[in-house]
Amino acid sequence: MICPFARLFASGCVRSSLVLMFLLAGVAPRNSAAQVPGVEHVVVIGVDGLSPEGIRRAKTPVLHRMMAEGASTLHAPGVMPTVSSPNWASMIMGAGPEQHGVLSNDWKPGRGPITPTEVGPGGIFPTIFGLLRQQKPSSKIGCFHDWDDFGRLVERNVCDQIVHPKGPVETTNQAISFLKEKKPTLLFIHLDHVDHAGHQHGHGTPEYDVAVEEADRLIGLVLTALRDSGMADHSLVLVTADHGGKGKGHGGSTMGEIEIPWILQGRGVVSGRELPATVNTYDTAATIAYALGLTPPKCWIARPVLDAFAESK
Repeated sequence: MICPFARLFASGCVRSSLVLMFLLAGVAPRNSAAQVPGVEHVVVIGVDGLSPEGIRRAKTPVLHRMMAEGASTLHAPGVMPTVSSPNWASMIMGAGPEQHGVLSNDWKPGRGPITPTEVGPGGIFPTIFGLLRQQKPSSKIGCFHDWDDFGRLVERNVCDQIVHPKGPVETTNQAISFLKEKKPTLLFIHLDHVDHAGHQHGHGTPEYDVAVEEADRLIGLVLTALRDSGMADHSLVLVTADHGGKGKGHGGSTMGEIEIPWILQGRGVVSGRELPATVNTYDTAATIAYALGLTPPKCWIARPVLDAFAESK
């Protein structure tokens, strides 16, 4: 005798109900693919060491305008340990250190202390860069990273341009030139000077705040370039970070070190929405994939932040 639940499951009713439950909760099923209508470009600006408290304390008119016009949280958790490589990796790989195997800044491709749960065509755990290249081969992809070691977290030969410029201003300028010339599907900009200020002067110091204000200015230049190039109406812009800090360091287990900003603005994003604290740094990859209509790999644990988008409500 087949129980009623078994008959429901066999008919697909339970599976449909589970999908509906996920959508009502603002969370997409892990392996779903969708597209935010009209999104053709995604720009991610990652500011190393940018703490939520720094945004609150420093003069950051651009970031505050993005929060007012978009969806955001200043309470998104990164991953442990609160150092750069595990957190940047988690952000672009849609998973945590337990899955991708990047446990420290000493990590090198193929030489980590633990084996990743999956190795993609690029020889490392799959990233959003490789996913985009695989599923939409004609996409233009750029990565401009102020921290040299960021480049080793990305699959080789998937970006049209991946460059390590010198300093935040040159990094931003080169990224803007690429943006205007190539109109990329995905552009990742990494700025490192805020983290330097935290290490040299201390988080929460006047010098740290000046560095945050410079990041705000540079982010404003990118937004202006998007408008000038005619891309703004078809773009998403995400500003986030790898970790915060405490004193002159990070890597510990305090809220000041693990909490990061997650600020999304652009096409299809709800204005002025404060997102729940359930947004994780690895959800960045899934959110980009969702917006661009990509199917995420099964090894990702990330889910797109549907609460950010108008059409999900």
